[in-house]
Amino acid sequence: MMRLLTIAACFALTTVAFATMAQDAPAPEATPVAAPAAATAPVAAKGNAEAGRALAYTCMGCHGITGYKNAYPNFHVPRIGGQSPEYLGNALHEYRKGSRKHPTMQAQAQSFSDQQIADIAAFLSTLK
Repeated sequence: MMRLLTIAACFALTTVAFATMAQDAPAPEATPVAAPAAATAPVAAKGNAEAGRALAYTCMGCHGITGYKNAYPNFHVPRIGGQSPEYLGNALHEYRKGSRKHPTMQAQAQSFSDQQIADIAAFLSTLK
């Protein structure tokens, strides 16, 4: 019963967080014409820690509890607060690509844009 309540609480918090983000999102603008691919180099998104605060709220459900372990499979959930933004961003990108394997983390990472990943990484890196 406790596990069901925990799952329900995480789902409710996730729903509220995404609903809040949707209300705060600016209206889409016209897409500018891109420069030729050869002329542009990929630029890593610069993270905004304040924007990442709202996005990382659901992360704390698992990663913010000292000693927390998942029910199945049973393994330690790593502490992510205070890690470097580069490490955190790379990890989320690897989960999104599938090169890091964890179903929950892959699903979470696939729901984020590059900018959102940079924002989350920027915020989590400020935690102790």
